Amino acid sequence: MSKAEGTPAAETAARLRAEIEQHNVRYYVYDDPSISDAEYDRLMRELQDLEAAHPELVTPESPTQRVGAAPVSAFGSVRHAVPMLSLGNAFDEEDVVAFDRRVTDTLRGAGLLGPAQQAEYFCELKLDGLAISLRYEDGRLVQAATRGDGQTGEDVTSNIRTIKAIPLQLSGPAPKVLEVRGEVLMNRADFEKLNAAQAKRDEKVFVNPRNAAAGSLRQLDPRITAKRPLRFFAYGWGEVRGLPGTQSGLFDEASAGAADASTLPEKSHGAMLDWLASLGLPVNVKHNHRATGAEGLMAFYAKVGALRPELPYDIDGVVYKVDSLPAQKLLGFVARAPRFALAHKFPAEEATTTLLDIEVQVGRTGAITPVARLKPVFVGGVTVTNATLHNEDEIRRKDVRIGDTVIVRRAGDVIPEVVGAVLEKRPADAREFVMPKACPVCGSAIERLEDETIARCTGGLFCAAQRKQTLWHAASRKALDIEGLGEKLVEQLVDSGRVKTLADLFSLRPLELVGLDRMGQKSADNLVEAIDKARAPALGRLLFALGIRHVGETTARDVARHFGTIEAIMDADEDALSSVPDVGPVVAGSIRRFFAEQHNRDVIDQLKAQGVQPVAEAVPEDTTLAGKTFVLTGTLPNWTREEASMRIQAAGGKVSGSVSKKTAYLVAGEDAGSKLTKAQELGVTVLDEDGLKELLGSS
Repeated sequence: MSKAEGTPAAETAARLRAEIEQHNVRYYVYDDPSISDAEYDRLMRELQDLEAAHPELVTPESPTQRVGAAPVSAFGSVRHAVPMLSLGNAFDEEDVVAFDRRVTDTLRGAGLLGPAQQAEYFCELKLDGLAISLRYEDGRLVQAATRGDGQTGEDVTSNIRTIKAIPLQLSGPAPKVLEVRGEVLMNRADFEKLNAAQAKRDEKVFVNPRNAAAGSLRQLDPRITAKRPLRFFAYGWGEVRGLPGTQSGLFDEASAGAADASTLPEKSHGAMLDWLASLGLPVNVKHNHRATGAEGLMAFYAKVGALRPELPYDIDGVVYKVDSLPAQKLLGFVARAPRFALAHKFPAEEATTTLLDIEVQVGRTGAITPVARLKPVFVGGVTVTNATLHNEDEIRRKDVRIGDTVIVRRAGDVIPEVVGAVLEKRPADAREFVMPKACPVCGSAIERLEDETIARCTGGLFCAAQRKQTLWHAASRKALDIEGLGEKLVEQLVDSGRVKTLADLFSLRPLELVGLDRMGQKSADNLVEAIDKARAPALGRLLFALGIRHVGETTARDVARHFGTIEAIMDADEDALSSVPDVGPVVAGSIRRFFAEQHNRDVIDQLKAQGVQPVAEAVPEDTTLAGKTFVLTGTLPNWTREEASMRIQAAGGKVSGSVSKKTAYLVAGEDAGSKLTKAQELGVTVLDEDGLKELLGSS
């Protein structure tokens, strides 16, 4: 028994190894990770530090001596001609400076750098996908394998051949044998579409794009992989033999037993990637960069960090490689990783923490969003205490419960979100979330209509959370048409506390408006004059101004014409409301629920107290177009859509926003889109502006 065995350090090392290996299998074999990347990195670093302090604890079976997990049995095994090894990691500037110092000292000692010279590096993005080796023989793709444990990977040739970005035949003079190393990945937008499709089919959704890429490559049926939007970037090479015009040889950027680099077509890493690109292989040329010394490396790191949110795919850091291949050969390897390369990781975008509670927030339109209250966790460069859970269905789909250990993700400036729960750590007292019945801001009922994913507060004008949005809508041109009352002015009035209800607008005076941002005496006078004009709106405009769900301007006008007064509308039951043409049970129910809230009826009383008296909606004298529904699309040459709509309505017609079997005419202008196509499919009569004028002229 060695001195190390039986000690606390040995017991800790054994525990860490077992835990890391378990996570390796979950991630690499079953594509079902149970912890975040940050937590995995923490466990690995703890073991590395422990083994560095106690070298006698290092064993060949330790995860620190391996790159990944063994291949799954469902795929054939492929022995890599040249091992696919991992890189050492840097987490801060101090690690980068130390790396550059070691490289520089070694190269100067060997005479490859002068006393004042700095090392030259080739910098790349650290793509967050699945490492793949592609084997080409005489320019033809013959085999593809995953990294596996670095020595042996899984044969995924059939699946790789479905990725359109990967050439099946190289262009130009190709070596007898060329192993290309690179990353298979998935763009974030493609990932979101894939997950949405998976969820719609009640199939497994993926945690992140990398997990989706790995799962796609491990499909036993290549036809499934072919439907997945996978991409590929080459970043290195393995075996190279039989290069045209040279002697046969072997060189690998990550092989301790590599032969002389003179057998390769180029003398630098960057030039080699250019050569791979000339053969038709995808190389991330746009973001690759050369840098000098530690200062240049840190500048690249900062630049990419700022660019990261704009990239279409995920990265978790950058990679620095000594550019000169002879220098790489001299520097060699240590602990199964090259001395000439380093991965500099960004602050983790995923981390695990405890979900303390789930509360709801009310948006400007009344949308109710569940928000996770978290035990503080450092992720994506900041400490996160709150994260979005999107909606009630997402909480159910992810099976997230209060008390769970959850994975939190934050990418760039994107709002942090809860990715999912770590089910293995779920406590016995974990509680399911229940959507509240009342708005936490105003106490109004929360409703969620059938076939909708978003629950909403019904408070409308009364709810402080919705105040700015509802006031701005009420003042808009199609509602009360208060000219000069724009969104920024509404924000100033609400933020100052001067305006809390729609009725408060009608008590504004010029003197108190003067002095607001961009508001002089003349502007103040004009605004108050516009407000006074709005004291006698058409009943349909007032009804539309109230912001009732599902009640657009056309529906509001129809309801106003049918009932004649606001009091009659307020007292109508659902059956009476449903008797209005084109008002179905959804709209009728929405109007009825709105006026069932006493505070909404109070708004009407307050408006009356301020002298607001709606006038009955005029019934068109011309009824030639009565019962005809029009849809407008594209840009008309002379009329605006609003002007065209007013002329149609004046002739007794109706204007709708969508094409259906009930549509009588589609009026199409320039750049007409999908509405025109749908109208043609349904056999709807299509008019241009002249055709509309002719129709109106006949009336």
